[in-house]
Amino acid sequence: MSIDKQAAGAAVKLAEADFAADRRVHDVPSALRDYWARVRSGDLGALPAILGLAGLVVLFTALRPETFLSERNIANLFTQALPVTILAMGLVFVLLLGEIDLSAGVASGVCGAVMANLMVDAGQPWYVAVLSAVATGIIIGTAIGWLVAVVRIPSFVVTLALFLGLQGITLRLIGEGGTVPVRDDVIVALANKNMPVWLGWTLAVTCAAVYGALQLWRWKRQHDRGLASKPVQLVIAQVAVVAAALLFGTYLLSLDRAPSPLVTLAGIPWGVPLVGVLLIVATFVLGRTAYGRHLYAIGGNAEAARRAGINVTRLRMSVFMICSALAAVAGIVAASRLNSITPDAGAGNTLLYAVGAAVIGGTSLFGGRGRARDAVLGGLVVATIENGLGLLGAKAYANLLITGGVLLLAASIDALARRRRAVAGR
Repeated sequence: MSIDKQAAGAAVKLAEADFAADRRVHDVPSALRDYWARVRSGDLGALPAILGLAGLVVLFTALRPETFLSERNIANLFTQALPVTILAMGLVFVLLLGEIDLSAGVASGVCGAVMANLMVDAGQPWYVAVLSAVATGIIIGTAIGWLVAVVRIPSFVVTLALFLGLQGITLRLIGEGGTVPVRDDVIVALANKNMPVWLGWTLAVTCAAVYGALQLWRWKRQHDRGLASKPVQLVIAQVAVVAAALLFGTYLLSLDRAPSPLVTLAGIPWGVPLVGVLLIVATFVLGRTAYGRHLYAIGGNAEAARRAGINVTRLRMSVFMICSALAAVAGIVAASRLNSITPDAGAGNTLLYAVGAAVIGGTSLFGGRGRARDAVLGGLVVATIENGLGLLGAKAYANLLITGGVLLLAASIDALARRRRAVAGR
């Protein structure tokens, strides 16, 4: 018995020594080496999007130093990115399962038309019109999800058919050559009005403080439980970078950007906190709930997820519902920005830009990899390209060629990274 106790004690001490060694090894240099090893094995995350965005900012600043980083253009860039970013956020959920929704753009147009008609023709208040638009999006997503998950029609075929059919519905609601104006003050304010400067600063400081507290609390909980965690120095650095970005962005948007000294135009556009709220909710759902973990499991291996007891059919339906609901929100913001709805709302390049934003941000086309933040980073990249080329006076064909090339580059990086991960066994 004493020998067994001695052996058990030795094993415990050995385990404690190994654990202590593991804790000692996990310092800043080793954490950086681990990160570099993950990057080399194909786990790039949002790194390409961040480097690409930084490169674009430097390029357009050098080419148009007097206009690109001006207060007015920065606010305009954020406003340009709003509809594409929200739509891309919905597409992230679909892409996580390795599916595609080609109808998301025109679905946003249908939902925007429903909202505009209810306010203009039926005289409904804005909140009734908005809820009806979102409900329309959920209905469209339910129909897509049922056809894909239950009837087992490929999502490419279903959404391509709806891409054509929903344009007909928008045309029927608005009329050929018609335009429905959007004049409600609340709706127009989303993309055309700004928060009071004091409220913007309050919101930015609060968000930075809450983010820092949550990150440090998470690190302390992992550390106290002996779980793997980042070195506290990196956690503090991450918090500092995010806080600096929030406060610097608030500073830029709080400057007076009115062309005339007789008018004051300053503050964060109301659509920016809307995207922030959606980002927080989507990040929590994907990263902190069983639902989000199940989505990643299905995207990684649907058959293994089904055998593990996950209801693959129900979750596959749900992602199309979420995508179309967020498409409705994107349609509302787009209508706010243009102050109207036209028969071609959501058509054209809207979907291509949204898919491009999600992929450029780091979401994999093959499923199983992606985060809500990818939509924000990719949306900023797409908006920066469009905005910068507009300032340079580039022709429309050049804009399309460059944006298409960036999307192809992002898809190529995704494919190569996937191959590297397969070789590395990740």
